Amino acid sequence: MQKRFPEIYNHLLVNVKPERDQNNEKYRRENWWLFGRKNTELRAALKGLRRFITTPETSKHRFFVFLDGSVLPDNMLVNIALDDAHFLGVLSSRIHVTWALAAGGRLGVGNDPRYNKTRCFDPFPFPDCDDSLKARIRALAESLDAHRKQRQAEHPDLTLTGMYNVLATLRSGAPLTDKERDIHERGLVSVLKQIHDELDEAVFAAYGWPATLSDEEILEHLVALNRERADEERRGLVRWLRPEFQAPDHATTPAAVQGEFPPDPADLAATSAAAVPPSAKRPWPKTLAEQAQALRSLLASLPEPATPADLARHFTKAPRPRVAELLDTLSTLGQARPLPDGRFAPP
Repeated sequence: MQKRFPEIYNHLLVNVKPERDQNNEKYRRENWWLFGRKNTELRAALKGLRRFITTPETSKHRFFVFLDGSVLPDNMLVNIALDDAHFLGVLSSRIHVTWALAAGGRLGVGNDPRYNKTRCFDPFPFPDCDDSLKARIRALAESLDAHRKQRQAEHPDLTLTGMYNVLATLRSGAPLTDKERDIHERGLVSVLKQIHDELDEAVFAAYGWPATLSDEEILEHLVALNRERADEERRGLVRWLRPEFQAPDHATTPAAVQGEFPPDPADLAATSAAAVPPSAKRPWPKTLAEQAQALRSLLASLPEPATPADLARHFTKAPRPRVAELLDTLSTLGQARPLPDGRFAPP
């Protein structure tokens, strides 16, 4: 780089290297000119897949699409190393979107939903259905992905956010504005709505639940199913999503992949009180900067990595969603290290 791009190298040498020299992580100190470390875990998971599922980390509407396997995704995307459209269909259904909106955080001026992987994907219980229903969901998901990509290919200025804005208006029964009518015609949003409606019906059938469930009832069913799956895994029964990658050798692979959704608030309070004595709890700082500093200090003082819930228990009235968001931010800044099991460690 020094010979090929001397101006860029000089800029990095003056503005980047001094800060990286102070970084606690050896890789970042020694490779100070690189933007960040390689995401070896994601690359290993994507190896051999012709496509994978992705969704924006923060977005007004929660939608999932397939990306080609040759794409190196941006850090603002949540990427799921599955190429089976059956999973795309379940994730795109009202059942999962309702769960994700309830479990995830909020961010930005518009208070847009944020897809926290450890809260929205890891604990989510997928349906266990027969092959005919899987094939139905798979076919509808392929249609959904193809329809959106075809409309965008024909109209490059057409965005998914714009199409789903119009879809939300259609569902509300409100009249379309002139701009929305234009998007509706070019995006064939009524067709998009029909595909989603049929997909929802198929996913409800896969779970064996009536399609008339309210959002609250959907969440109650999912939490109950999550606990059933967690109990199954404690007994050794694991419903792998991608067994050839997750468990190539079942005999030697630990049987714990279903993250358990938090219990009722009363149960959580009792657990928290038992785990951290009230006298040992720290006051939760008022400002964002102080909260981030407090989490960094606590993480460095603990004898082992901890989950966002574990860390929140060390503070008085610390909101777990805020703790999770701050940990994700600290990870992006290289001040915390996320682990595959949902825990965080010092950098």
